[in-house]
Amino acid sequence: MHLIVLPAVDILGGKVVQLVGGKPGTEKIILPNPLEVARKWEKLGAPGVHVVDLDAALGRGENLGAIESIIKSLSIPVQVGGGMRSHEKIDALIGLGADRIIVGTRALTDPEWMRRVSIDNPRRIVLALDVRGGRIQLKGWQESSPLRIEDVFESIRDVPLAGVLHTNVDVEGRGAGIDAEEMRTFIRSCPHPVVASGGIKNMDDILLLADLGAKAAIVGMALYKGDIDPESIWRRSA
Repeated sequence: MHLIVLPAVDILGGKVVQLVGGKPGTEKIILPNPLEVARKWEKLGAPGVHVVDLDAALGRGENLGAIESIIKSLSIPVQVGGGMRSHEKIDALIGLGADRIIVGTRALTDPEWMRRVSIDNPRRIVLALDVRGGRIQLKGWQESSPLRIEDVFESIRDVPLAGVLHTNVDVEGRGAGIDAEEMRTFIRSCPHPVVASGGIKNMDDILLLADLGAKAAIVGMALYKGDIDPESIWRRSA
């Protein structure tokens, strides 16, 4: 299996959480120490971790101290997202050692900014395309964009991105499995490697994403609840 599987470390109010559909107040998992959680996944064999600052994404604060401690303490790659809306912040995180940066809202509303950031950091920037009901979501999934997915694909064709992170918000955190048809269509149409997220509930979903051609997958709820055994995805592929 050539699919890279990264555990999600989503930080809200200084704690690691797993939400349903990205909505605060729906926490199914709450853990007090983000660094401890990230170290646990590293110890279990994760090839990297996917850290999201939910407070920054929602525009109500940030958790840069916790993120900095994770970047500095882990020996595996750390990719960071959530509220990445300035060149300075991105440069600072890459300077600290972040492997890749996830950009979303500003990248979609200011495509020239995304182009500049990507050219300055070739193959280090990942564009987040989060979709609910067929509509691209912005500002921590609080707003819908009028942009069409196919138009975004055309606009990023020649941008030196590391990939596109696609989250299907309709199935995110619900443990009901991925929407295979939606994911297949997205992967086939996207001009960059796709990182898949949303709804992954078991190894069958992981294997299906590999078959569909995803480069990587972000797994949250299924790992935290024990529905996916880390050994089955990390130790065997080590």
